[in-house]
Amino acid sequence: MNTLFDKIWDQHVVTEIKGGRQVIYIDQHYIHEVTSPQAFAGLEKRDITLRRKDKIIATADHNVPTKNQHLPISEPLSKKQVSTLMRNCEKFDVTCYGLGHEKQGIVHVIGPELGITKPGMTIVCGDSHTSTHGAFGCIAFGIGTSQVEQVMASQCLILNKPKTMRITVNGKLQRGVSSKDIVLYIISKLTAAGGTGHFIEFAGDAITDLSMEARMTVCNMSIEMGARGGMIAPDQKTWDYIKGREHAPKADKWNEALAYWKTLYTDAEAVFDTEHTFEASDISPMLTYGTNPGMGIKIDTHIPETENQKALDYMGLSTGESLIGKKVEHVFIGSCTNSRIEDLRLVAEFVKGKQKADHISAMIVPGSKAVEAQAIEEGLDKIFEAAGFELREPGCSACLGMNEDKVPAGEYCVSTSNRNFEGRQGPGARTILASPLTAAATAVAGVIVDVRKELN
Repeated sequence: MNTLFDKIWDQHVVTEIKGGRQVIYIDQHYIHEVTSPQAFAGLEKRDITLRRKDKIIATADHNVPTKNQHLPISEPLSKKQVSTLMRNCEKFDVTCYGLGHEKQGIVHVIGPELGITKPGMTIVCGDSHTSTHGAFGCIAFGIGTSQVEQVMASQCLILNKPKTMRITVNGKLQRGVSSKDIVLYIISKLTAAGGTGHFIEFAGDAITDLSMEARMTVCNMSIEMGARGGMIAPDQKTWDYIKGREHAPKADKWNEALAYWKTLYTDAEAVFDTEHTFEASDISPMLTYGTNPGMGIKIDTHIPETENQKALDYMGLSTGESLIGKKVEHVFIGSCTNSRIEDLRLVAEFVKGKQKADHISAMIVPGSKAVEAQAIEEGLDKIFEAAGFELREPGCSACLGMNEDKVPAGEYCVSTSNRNFEGRQGPGARTILASPLTAAATAVAGVIVDVRKELN
Protein backbone atom coordinates (compact mmCIF):
# COMPACT_ATOMS: atom_id res chain seq x y z
CA MET A 1 0.00 0.00 0.00
CA ASN A 2 1.55 3.29 -1.12
CA THR A 3 0.94 7.00 -0.72
CA LEU A 4 0.56 9.20 -3.78
CA PHE A 5 4.01 10.60 -3.07
CA ASP A 6 5.57 7.11 -2.90
CA LYS A 7 4.01 6.06 -6.21
CA ILE A 8 5.42 9.02 -8.11
CA TRP A 9 8.80 9.05 -6.35
CA ASP A 10 9.41 5.33 -6.87
CA GLN A 11 8.61 5.61 -10.59
CA HIS A 12 11.32 8.25 -10.96
CA VAL A 13 14.18 6.49 -9.15
CA VAL A 14 17.03 5.95 -11.62
CA THR A 15 19.34 4.25 -9.13
CA GLU A 16 20.36 4.20 -5.48
CA ILE A 17 23.78 5.35 -4.35
CA LYS A 18 25.91 5.00 -1.26
CA GLY A 19 24.46 6.46 1.90
CA GLY A 20 20.81 5.75 1.03
CA ARG A 21 20.44 8.61 -1.40
CA GLN A 22 18.68 8.13 -4.72
CA VAL A 23 19.08 9.54 -8.22
CA ILE A 24 15.69 10.94 -9.28
CA TYR A 25 14.73 11.73 -12.88
CA ILE A 26 13.18 15.18 -13.36
CA ASP A 27 10.36 15.52 -15.90
CA GLN A 28 10.14 19.31 -16.08
CA HIS A 29 12.52 22.12 -15.20
CA TYR A 30 11.26 25.70 -14.93
CA ILE A 31 13.83 28.51 -14.78
CA HIS A 32 13.79 32.29 -14.33
CA GLU A 33 16.29 35.14 -14.14
CA VAL A 34 17.29 34.87 -10.48
CA THR A 35 18.79 31.41 -10.01
CA SER A 36 19.73 30.43 -13.57
CA PRO A 37 22.71 32.72 -14.40
CA GLN A 38 25.16 30.91 -12.12
CA ALA A 39 23.96 27.52 -13.41
CA PHE A 40 24.46 28.50 -17.05
CA ALA A 41 27.88 29.92 -16.17
CA GLY A 42 28.79 26.62 -14.49
CA LEU A 43 27.88 24.66 -17.61
CA GLU A 44 29.99 26.94 -19.77
CA LYS A 45 32.94 26.71 -17.42
CA ARG A 46 32.85 22.91 -17.59
CA ASP A 47 31.96 22.87 -21.31
CA ILE A 48 28.75 20.89 -20.66
CA THR A 49 25.62 21.07 -22.79
CA LEU A 50 22.02 20.82 -21.61
CA ARG A 51 20.92 17.20 -21.17
CA ARG A 52 17.27 17.83 -22.15
CA LYS A 53 16.66 21.38 -23.33
CA ASP A 54 13.17 20.30 -24.39
CA LYS A 55 12.35 19.82 -20.70
CA ILE A 56 13.20 23.42 -19.76
CA ILE A 57 10.90 26.43 -19.95
CA ALA A 58 12.13 29.89 -18.95
CA THR A 59 10.36 33.14 -18.14
CA ALA A 60 11.22 36.50 -16.62
CA ASP A 61 9.20 37.28 -13.49
CA HIS A 62 11.06 38.31 -10.30
CA ASN A 63 12.91 41.37 -11.58
CA VAL A 64 10.49 42.69 -14.18
CA PRO A 65 8.71 46.04 -13.80
CA THR A 66 4.91 45.91 -13.80
CA LYS A 67 4.44 49.24 -15.57
CA ASN A 68 5.53 50.19 -19.09
CA GLN A 69 6.97 46.78 -19.88
CA HIS A 70 7.43 47.93 -23.48
CA LEU A 71 10.19 50.26 -22.29
CA PRO A 72 13.75 49.23 -21.27
CA ILE A 73 14.07 48.20 -17.61
CA SER A 74 15.39 51.18 -15.67
CA GLU A 75 16.65 49.47 -12.49
CA PRO A 76 20.26 48.40 -13.31
CA LEU A 77 20.36 45.09 -11.42
CA SER A 78 16.94 44.01 -12.68
CA LYS A 79 17.92 44.91 -16.23
CA LYS A 80 21.10 42.84 -15.93
CA GLN A 81 19.26 39.81 -14.51
CA VAL A 82 16.62 39.78 -17.22
CA SER A 83 19.03 40.43 -20.10
CA THR A 84 21.33 37.68 -18.83
CA LEU A 85 18.43 35.20 -18.86
CA MET A 86 17.51 36.14 -22.43
CA ARG A 87 21.13 35.86 -23.56
CA ASN A 88 21.64 32.46 -21.90
CA CYS A 89 18.41 31.04 -23.30
CA GLU A 90 19.37 32.17 -26.80
CA LYS A 91 22.85 30.71 -26.45
CA PHE A 92 21.60 27.36 -25.12
CA ASP A 93 18.47 27.28 -27.34
CA VAL A 94 16.01 27.23 -24.43
CA THR A 95 12.38 28.26 -24.85
CA CYS A 96 12.00 31.58 -23.03
CA TYR A 97 8.99 33.82 -22.49
CA GLY A 98 10.57 37.20 -21.90
CA LEU A 99 9.02 40.64 -21.48
CA GLY A 100 6.58 41.37 -24.27
CA HIS A 101 5.90 37.70 -25.01
CA GLU A 102 2.23 36.73 -24.89
CA LYS A 103 3.09 33.77 -22.62
CA GLN A 104 5.25 35.70 -20.15
CA GLY A 105 4.31 35.60 -16.49
CA ILE A 106 5.17 34.24 -13.08
CA VAL A 107 6.74 30.83 -13.62
CA HIS A 108 4.30 29.03 -11.29
CA VAL A 109 1.33 30.60 -13.05
CA ILE A 110 2.28 29.99 -16.68
CA GLY A 111 3.28 26.32 -16.18
CA PRO A 112 -0.23 25.17 -15.25
CA GLU A 113 -2.09 27.53 -17.59
CA LEU A 114 -0.08 26.28 -20.59
CA GLY A 115 -0.74 22.65 -19.65
CA ILE A 116 2.96 21.92 -19.12
CA THR A 117 2.32 20.89 -15.50
CA LYS A 118 0.58 17.51 -15.41
CA PRO A 119 -0.15 14.76 -12.85
CA GLY A 120 2.56 12.28 -11.95
CA MET A 121 5.47 14.49 -12.92
CA THR A 122 8.59 15.48 -11.02
CA ILE A 123 9.02 19.24 -11.38
CA VAL A 124 11.76 21.53 -10.11
CA CYS A 125 12.67 25.20 -10.29
CA GLY A 126 15.20 27.41 -8.54
CA ASP A 127 12.34 28.88 -6.53
CA SER A 128 10.88 27.58 -3.29
CA HIS A 129 7.26 28.04 -4.37
CA THR A 130 7.58 25.37 -7.05
CA SER A 131 5.40 23.44 -4.60
CA THR A 132 2.48 25.21 -6.33
CA HIS A 133 2.49 22.57 -9.08
CA GLY A 134 1.79 19.84 -6.53
CA ALA A 135 -1.89 20.83 -6.84
CA PHE A 136 -1.92 18.64 -9.96
CA GLY A 137 -0.67 15.53 -8.20
CA CYS A 138 3.02 16.19 -8.88
CA ILE A 139 6.18 16.00 -6.85
CA ALA A 140 7.22 19.62 -7.29
CA PHE A 141 9.81 21.42 -5.20
CA GLY A 142 12.31 24.24 -5.19
CA ILE A 143 16.05 23.66 -5.65
CA GLY A 144 19.24 25.64 -5.10
CA THR A 145 21.50 27.10 -7.77
CA SER A 146 23.94 24.17 -7.76
CA GLN A 147 21.00 21.80 -8.22
CA VAL A 148 19.70 23.89 -11.11
CA GLU A 149 23.02 23.24 -12.80
CA GLN A 150 22.82 19.56 -11.89
CA VAL A 151 19.42 19.19 -13.56
CA MET A 152 20.58 21.12 -16.61
CA ALA A 153 23.54 18.80 -17.01
CA SER A 154 21.93 15.44 -16.18
CA GLN A 155 18.11 15.85 -15.96
CA CYS A 156 18.49 14.17 -12.56
CA LEU A 157 19.01 15.05 -8.90
CA ILE A 158 20.65 13.18 -6.03
CA LEU A 159 18.22 13.29 -3.12
CA ASN A 160 17.24 11.78 0.19
CA LYS A 161 13.64 10.63 0.16
CA PRO A 162 11.54 12.90 2.43
CA LYS A 163 9.11 11.65 5.05
CA THR A 164 5.39 11.89 4.27
CA MET A 165 2.65 13.85 6.00
CA ARG A 166 -1.07 14.00 5.35
CA ILE A 167 -3.09 17.05 6.35
CA THR A 168 -6.83 16.42 6.17
CA VAL A 169 -9.36 19.26 6.23
CA ASN A 170 -12.99 18.18 6.43
CA GLY A 171 -16.25 20.08 6.34
CA LYS A 172 -17.54 23.29 4.77
CA LEU A 173 -15.85 26.68 4.86
CA GLN A 174 -17.64 29.75 6.17
CA ARG A 175 -18.63 32.42 3.67
CA GLY A 176 -15.69 34.77 3.12
CA VAL A 177 -13.11 32.08 3.95
CA SER A 178 -10.84 30.96 1.12
CA SER A 179 -8.00 28.60 0.31
CA LYS A 180 -5.50 31.25 1.48
CA ASP A 181 -7.19 31.23 4.88
CA ILE A 182 -7.05 27.43 4.97
CA VAL A 183 -3.31 27.31 4.52
CA LEU A 184 -2.56 30.28 6.80
CA TYR A 185 -4.69 28.59 9.47
CA ILE A 186 -2.80 25.30 9.10
CA ILE A 187 0.57 27.05 9.30
CA SER A 188 -0.55 28.96 12.42
CA LYS A 189 -1.40 25.63 14.06
CA LEU A 190 1.70 23.69 12.96
CA THR A 191 4.17 26.63 12.97
CA ALA A 192 6.59 27.66 10.22
CA ALA A 193 8.66 24.53 10.99
CA GLY A 194 5.80 22.05 11.37
CA GLY A 195 6.37 20.31 8.05
CA THR A 196 10.16 20.13 8.16
CA GLY A 197 11.54 17.02 6.47
CA HIS A 198 8.16 16.04 5.00
CA PHE A 199 6.31 16.10 1.73
CA ILE A 200 2.67 16.92 2.47
CA GLU A 201 -0.46 15.54 0.88
CA PHE A 202 -3.53 17.71 1.47
CA ALA A 203 -6.78 15.74 1.64
CA GLY A 204 -10.37 15.89 2.89
CA ASP A 205 -13.55 17.21 1.36
CA ALA A 206 -12.70 20.84 2.14
CA ILE A 207 -9.65 20.37 -0.11
CA THR A 208 -11.33 18.42 -2.91
CA ASP A 209 -14.14 21.02 -2.97
CA LEU A 210 -11.57 23.66 -3.97
CA SER A 211 -11.02 24.72 -7.57
CA MET A 212 -7.66 23.97 -9.19
CA GLU A 213 -6.57 27.59 -8.74
CA ALA A 214 -7.45 27.46 -5.04
CA ARG A 215 -5.59 24.16 -4.67
CA MET A 216 -2.51 25.85 -6.15
CA THR A 217 -2.71 28.46 -3.38
CA VAL A 218 -2.68 25.75 -0.70
CA CYS A 219 0.23 23.84 -2.23
CA ASN A 220 2.12 27.07 -2.92
CA MET A 221 2.37 27.81 0.80
CA SER A 222 3.21 24.30 1.98
CA ILE A 223 6.83 25.40 1.85
CA GLU A 224 5.99 28.05 4.47
CA MET A 225 5.59 25.36 7.11
CA GLY A 226 9.03 24.00 6.33
CA ALA A 227 7.88 21.17 4.06
CA ARG A 228 9.72 20.11 0.91
CA GLY A 229 6.48 20.48 -0.98
CA GLY A 230 2.75 19.86 -1.01
CA MET A 231 0.46 17.89 -3.26
CA ILE A 232 -3.20 17.04 -3.85
CA ALA A 233 -4.41 13.88 -5.59
CA PRO A 234 -5.68 14.60 -9.12
CA ASP A 235 -9.39 14.15 -9.89
CA GLN A 236 -12.04 15.19 -12.42
CA LYS A 237 -11.36 18.87 -11.72
CA THR A 238 -7.72 18.27 -12.64
CA TRP A 239 -8.54 16.57 -15.93
CA ASP A 240 -11.04 19.30 -16.81
CA TYR A 241 -8.51 22.04 -16.08
CA ILE A 242 -5.76 20.47 -18.23
CA LYS A 243 -7.81 19.28 -21.21
CA GLY A 244 -7.45 21.44 -24.28
CA ARG A 245 -4.50 23.47 -23.03
CA GLU A 246 -1.54 24.01 -25.34
CA HIS A 247 0.71 21.31 -23.90
CA ALA A 248 -2.03 18.90 -22.85
CA PRO A 249 -1.99 15.45 -24.45
CA LYS A 250 -4.14 15.23 -27.59
CA ALA A 251 -6.34 12.49 -29.14
CA ASP A 252 -5.19 8.98 -28.16
CA LYS A 253 -2.40 10.42 -26.04
CA TRP A 254 -5.06 12.01 -23.83
CA ASN A 255 -6.70 8.67 -23.12
CA GLU A 256 -3.34 7.08 -22.35
CA ALA A 257 -2.41 9.89 -19.99
CA LEU A 258 -5.80 9.85 -18.28
CA ALA A 259 -5.55 6.11 -17.66
CA TYR A 260 -2.25 6.68 -15.85
CA TRP A 261 -3.44 9.76 -13.96
CA LYS A 262 -6.36 7.82 -12.54
CA THR A 263 -3.88 5.54 -10.72
CA LEU A 264 -2.45 8.51 -8.83
CA TYR A 265 -4.05 8.37 -5.42
CA THR A 266 -3.05 7.24 -1.96
CA ASP A 267 -4.05 3.64 -1.28
CA ALA A 268 -6.61 3.22 1.49
CA GLU A 269 -4.23 1.38 3.83
CA ALA A 270 -1.15 3.50 3.10
CA VAL A 271 0.65 4.84 6.18
CA PHE A 272 2.05 8.37 6.52
CA ASP A 273 4.88 9.30 8.85
CA THR A 274 2.74 12.10 10.27
CA GLU A 275 -1.00 12.91 10.18
CA HIS A 276 -2.97 16.05 11.09
CA THR A 277 -6.71 16.69 10.81
CA PHE A 278 -8.60 19.99 10.93
CA GLU A 279 -12.24 21.08 10.68
CA ALA A 280 -13.09 23.63 7.99
CA SER A 281 -15.75 25.20 10.19
CA ASP A 282 -13.04 26.32 12.64
CA ILE A 283 -11.24 28.38 9.97
CA SER A 284 -11.83 32.14 9.85
CA PRO A 285 -10.32 34.83 7.64
CA MET A 286 -6.65 34.87 8.68
CA LEU A 287 -3.98 37.51 9.13
CA THR A 288 -0.30 37.34 10.01
CA TYR A 289 1.03 39.67 12.70
CA GLY A 290 4.74 38.79 12.77
CA THR A 291 7.67 38.08 10.49
CA ASN A 292 7.06 34.48 9.46
CA PRO A 293 3.87 32.95 8.03
CA GLY A 294 3.38 30.82 11.16
CA MET A 295 2.67 33.96 13.19
CA GLY A 296 -0.97 34.06 12.17
CA ILE A 297 -4.31 34.64 13.90
CA LYS A 298 -8.00 34.56 13.11
CA ILE A 299 -9.03 38.06 12.14
CA ASP A 300 -11.36 38.48 15.12
CA THR A 301 -8.82 37.40 17.75
CA HIS A 302 -5.93 39.24 19.39
CA ILE A 303 -2.17 38.97 18.99
CA PRO A 304 -0.99 36.26 21.40
CA GLU A 305 2.02 36.31 23.67
CA THR A 306 5.14 35.34 21.77
CA GLU A 307 8.78 34.68 22.51
CA ASN A 308 9.59 36.53 19.30
CA GLN A 309 9.38 40.07 20.63
CA LYS A 310 11.75 41.17 17.87
CA ALA A 311 9.06 40.36 15.31
CA LEU A 312 6.45 42.47 17.12
CA ASP A 313 8.91 45.35 17.45
CA TYR A 314 9.62 45.20 13.71
CA MET A 315 5.90 45.16 12.93
CA GLY A 316 5.10 47.93 15.42
CA LEU A 317 2.50 45.71 17.12
CA SER A 318 1.85 44.54 20.68
CA THR A 319 0.61 41.44 22.48
CA GLY A 320 -3.15 41.61 23.05
CA GLU A 321 -3.72 44.00 20.17
CA SER A 322 -6.50 43.45 17.63
CA LEU A 323 -5.68 44.01 13.97
CA ILE A 324 -9.25 44.96 13.12
CA GLY A 325 -9.32 48.69 12.56
CA LYS A 326 -5.57 48.83 11.92
CA LYS A 327 -4.77 51.53 9.37
CA VAL A 328 -2.61 50.40 6.46
CA GLU A 329 -1.08 52.29 3.55
CA HIS A 330 -0.82 49.59 0.89
CA VAL A 331 -2.75 46.62 -0.49
CA PHE A 332 -1.05 44.18 -2.86
CA ILE A 333 -3.07 41.53 -4.69
CA GLY A 334 -0.82 39.25 -6.74
CA SER A 335 2.16 36.83 -6.51
CA CYS A 336 2.37 33.14 -7.42
CA THR A 337 -0.02 32.55 -4.50
CA ASN A 338 -2.98 34.71 -5.55
CA SER A 339 -2.66 36.26 -9.01
CA ARG A 340 -4.83 33.98 -11.12
CA ILE A 341 -8.05 34.90 -12.89
CA GLU A 342 -10.16 33.36 -10.12
CA ASP A 343 -8.50 35.70 -7.59
CA LEU A 344 -9.09 38.74 -9.79
CA ARG A 345 -12.73 37.80 -10.38
CA LEU A 346 -13.29 37.44 -6.66
CA VAL A 347 -11.81 40.87 -5.96
CA ALA A 348 -13.74 42.49 -8.83
CA GLU A 349 -17.01 41.07 -7.56
CA PHE A 350 -16.36 42.56 -4.12
CA VAL A 351 -15.13 46.03 -5.18
CA LYS A 352 -17.70 46.60 -7.95
CA GLY A 353 -19.58 49.79 -7.13
CA LYS A 354 -17.24 50.61 -4.25
CA GLN A 355 -14.27 52.96 -3.93
CA LYS A 356 -10.94 52.37 -2.21
CA ALA A 357 -9.87 54.65 0.63
CA ASP A 358 -7.98 57.73 -0.55
CA HIS A 359 -4.84 57.04 1.49
CA ILE A 360 -4.50 53.45 0.26
CA SER A 361 -2.24 52.43 -2.62
CA ALA A 362 -4.05 49.40 -4.08
CA MET A 363 -2.21 47.37 -6.69
CA ILE A 364 -3.47 44.30 -8.55
CA VAL A 365 -0.81 42.39 -10.48
CA PRO A 366 -1.93 39.50 -12.73
CA GLY A 367 0.22 36.39 -12.75
CA SER A 368 0.60 36.21 -16.51
CA LYS A 369 -0.15 37.93 -19.80
CA ALA A 370 -2.93 35.40 -20.25
CA VAL A 371 -4.52 36.37 -16.91
CA GLU A 372 -4.15 40.05 -17.81
CA ALA A 373 -5.81 39.50 -21.20
CA GLN A 374 -8.64 37.50 -19.64
CA ALA A 375 -9.25 40.20 -17.03
CA ILE A 376 -9.49 42.85 -19.73
CA GLU A 377 -11.73 40.66 -21.89
CA GLU A 378 -14.12 40.22 -18.95
CA GLY A 379 -14.09 43.94 -18.15
CA LEU A 380 -12.46 43.47 -14.75
CA ASP A 381 -9.98 46.24 -15.57
CA LYS A 382 -12.85 48.72 -15.80
CA ILE A 383 -14.22 47.60 -12.43
CA PHE A 384 -10.79 47.98 -10.82
CA GLU A 385 -10.25 51.39 -12.39
CA ALA A 386 -13.65 52.66 -11.22
CA ALA A 387 -12.88 51.48 -7.68
CA GLY A 388 -9.47 53.17 -7.67
CA PHE A 389 -7.39 49.99 -7.93
CA GLU A 390 -4.44 49.91 -10.32
CA LEU A 391 -4.19 46.87 -12.62
CA ARG A 392 -0.52 46.37 -13.43
CA GLU A 393 1.30 44.15 -15.95
CA PRO A 394 2.45 40.60 -14.99
CA GLY A 395 5.32 39.87 -12.63
CA CYS A 396 6.22 38.90 -9.07
CA SER A 397 5.93 42.61 -8.19
CA ALA A 398 5.56 43.56 -4.51
CA CYS A 399 5.78 39.97 -3.30
CA LEU A 400 9.48 40.63 -2.82
CA GLY A 401 11.83 43.60 -2.94
CA MET A 402 13.66 42.60 -6.12
CA ASN A 403 11.97 45.04 -8.48
CA GLU A 404 10.53 48.55 -8.47
CA ASP A 405 7.33 47.69 -6.57
CA LYS A 406 8.63 48.09 -3.02
CA VAL A 407 6.73 49.07 0.13
CA PRO A 408 8.36 52.06 1.93
CA ALA A 409 9.99 51.48 5.32
CA GLY A 410 7.63 51.55 8.29
CA GLU A 411 4.47 51.35 6.19
CA TYR A 412 1.94 48.49 6.34
CA CYS A 413 0.89 46.35 3.39
CA VAL A 414 -1.93 43.82 3.46
CA SER A 415 -0.58 41.38 0.91
CA THR A 416 -1.83 38.22 -0.79
CA SER A 417 1.73 36.99 -1.22
CA ASN A 418 3.35 34.13 0.68
CA ARG A 419 6.02 35.62 2.94
CA ASN A 420 6.15 38.33 5.57
CA PHE A 421 9.85 38.19 6.47
CA GLU A 422 11.67 41.35 7.55
CA GLY A 423 12.35 43.40 4.43
CA ARG A 424 10.53 40.96 2.16
CA GLN A 425 8.58 43.73 0.40
CA GLY A 426 11.35 46.28 0.78
CA PRO A 427 13.69 47.42 3.59
CA GLY A 428 11.60 48.09 6.70
CA ALA A 429 8.30 47.19 5.03
CA ARG A 430 5.64 45.69 7.33
CA THR A 431 3.74 42.86 5.66
CA ILE A 432 0.42 41.38 6.79
CA LEU A 433 -0.52 38.28 4.80
CA ALA A 434 -4.18 37.77 3.95
CA SER A 435 -6.61 36.46 1.34
CA PRO A 436 -7.62 38.46 -1.75
CA LEU A 437 -11.05 39.12 -0.20
CA THR A 438 -9.58 40.46 3.03
CA ALA A 439 -7.10 42.57 1.06
CA ALA A 440 -9.86 44.02 -1.12
CA ALA A 441 -12.06 44.79 1.88
CA THR A 442 -9.13 46.49 3.61
CA ALA A 443 -8.45 48.67 0.56
CA VAL A 444 -12.06 49.84 0.52
CA ALA A 445 -12.29 50.46 4.28
CA GLY A 446 -8.81 51.94 4.65
CA VAL A 447 -8.34 49.77 7.72
CA ILE A 448 -8.32 46.02 8.31
CA VAL A 449 -11.87 44.66 8.47
CA ASP A 450 -13.52 41.27 8.91
CA VAL A 451 -14.70 40.60 5.35
CA ARG A 452 -17.47 38.32 6.62
CA LYS A 453 -19.31 41.35 8.02
CA GLU A 454 -18.82 43.23 4.75
CA LEU A 455 -20.33 40.32 2.80
CA ASN A 456 -23.32 40.12 5.14
